[in-house]
Amino acid sequence: MATPNSSPPGTIDEYIKSCPPAVQPILRKIRKTIAAAAPDAQETISYRLPTFMLDGVLVHFGAFKNHIGLYPPVRGTPALEKQLAPYAGPKGNLQFSLDQPMPYALIERIVKLRVRQNRERVRDRAGKH
Repeated sequence: MATPNSSPPGTIDEYIKSCPPAVQPILRKIRKTIAAAAPDAQETISYRLPTFMLDGVLVHFGAFKNHIGLYPPVRGTPALEKQLAPYAGPKGNLQFSLDQPMPYALIERIVKLRVRQNRERVRDRAGKH
């Protein structure tokens, strides 16, 4: 949660350290959950948020005053979309309230879906050339 006047974090570790102490263990567990679900993904900072890349953007996540945000919007699996409906933010991103248990298993499912979608997109593009 870098402030507007601070320099943006250069690594996910720096991002997590910039967040309130109570949120840091949640962010570390989200990071670990994403890394386990997508072991080939690369970590970076993009849009000032922790980001995992695998054949493009896999997911961004970030801490806000009252929630953890997860981006981009999840599409393509109606059953999963229905499960995510209570967490839907204003632009289709997900908002996990900090006063509720963090749905790590759901985050894992999202990441695995995004891995599959990204790989399919790359394969489809390669087949068109």
